[in-house]
Amino acid sequence: MNSFISSDDVWVLWGFIAVWSAVSIYFEQRFKWASAISGAILALVGAMVFTNIGVLPAESPVYDSVWAYVVPLAIPLLLFQINVRQIFSESRRLLFIFLVSAGGTVLGSIAAFFLLKNHIPFLDKIGGMISASYIGGGINFAAMAAKFETPGEYVSATVVADNFMMAMLFFILISIPALKWFQIHYDMPFEDKVKAEGNGENSAESYWKRKSISLKDIAVNMGAAFALVAVSVKIAGFFKSVFSHPLLTGTFGDQYLVLTTLTVLVIFLFPRFFEKLNGSQELGTYFIYLFFV
Repeated sequence: MNSFISSDDVWVLWGFIAVWSAVSIYFEQRFKWASAISGAILALVGAMVFTNIGVLPAESPVYDSVWAYVVPLAIPLLLFQINVRQIFSESRRLLFIFLVSAGGTVLGSIAAFFLLKNHIPFLDKIGGMISASYIGGGINFAAMAAKFETPGEYVSATVVADNFMMAMLFFILISIPALKWFQIHYDMPFEDKVKAEGNGENSAESYWKRKSISLKDIAVNMGAAFALVAVSVKIAGFFKSVFSHPLLTGTFGDQYLVLTTLTVLVIFLFPRFFEKLNGSQELGTYFIYLFFV
């Protein structure tokens, strides 16, 4: 199908992706209705509308570049602010609960696959994406979508379904603090603090407050991310050439698994270095918005 913007019009397509990402982020932080919907949904739905009315092409080398370069760079950037040592020293009980929940998510995904595999195409890929998303969020979703090379239309459909179900869950969770029974039996210090401040900010605007960031922060963040991705690609390629068994190549030769493991290891060895960096979460999140568009 011909589109108003051709698939090889590289600068215009990159311009649209960047501009619509910015619009989605601005709306999410400016309007409460957009915050409730989430910027990710705005980014995705907007791009879907422009594609279906013939403005954007459904396929393009520009989109392939997002999968190949933007998503891998987002992974280490979003992990840089994790304090691995603090997680193990201060959150053992919570970490155990999280691992139990993650295990339940995996088992549920496996059960759902066998129940629905004859009704939903590419459910093996979709199941991995959904399971990863519910365990670790949007960055896991993006990584699995890229790893499994899921067709784009199924990625979009899965994002919509994923966010619809999460919206229902969030509605239930958000409703809990408003119920009298919970107010009587549980302390709610965060809710009390927000009510006391009464600054009128929506949740997205409140979370993404302006912070100090220097040229050095940007340079070190991007330099470290590029270095980790480059080393991970080489390590994964080496293991693919050494091992022939699919299980071994799928594990040790997986770029995203190697990248995540290497990043966590580096953060564990040099925690203070990464703690001092500002802007890594913002840069990584922006890259994920490019992915959603």
